[in-house]
Amino acid sequence: MRVGMAADHGGFALKEQLRESLGEEGYQVVDFGAFALDEGDDYPDFVIPLAKAVAQGDVDRGIALCTSGVGASIAANKVAGVRAALIHDEFSASQGVEDDDLNVICLGSRVVDHAQASRLVGLFLTARFSAAERHRRRLAKVSQLENCIRQEETHDER
Repeated sequence: MRVGMAADHGGFALKEQLRESLGEEGYQVVDFGAFALDEGDDYPDFVIPLAKAVAQGDVDRGIALCTSGVGASIAANKVAGVRAALIHDEFSASQGVEDDDLNVICLGSRVVDHAQASRLVGLFLTARFSAAERHRRRLAKVSQLENCIRQEETHDER
């Protein structure tokens, strides 16, 4: 499985730890940065390219980190086709994939430590979408909204 990762300075240390452990577990990790600790960086600069890669299918799942996970979640969800969520508990890490086809997990480095983050990411990466009719129906409504917004944006550009 190809897993994309992105973090700003707030999530940088945790990203590096997770990247190493995921590589050891056999995941193919694609790092979208940050590539060095720089307190002047901004999470959208790394999270948006990650989210685009998830939406385009260049990576199977994404992991986005910042200090709280909130900013990363907000940024990732601006990309059509991305279903990102701020996750800090084990139930949501798997249920988000099973019911809502979550494809980007967002974590806060000041909220979860490496051990908890590893457990959450493991649950996220091993969970599978149930494809139950009610879940597909709900996701179709979300996709319909994304398509309407894209059409409005295209119309406004003319």
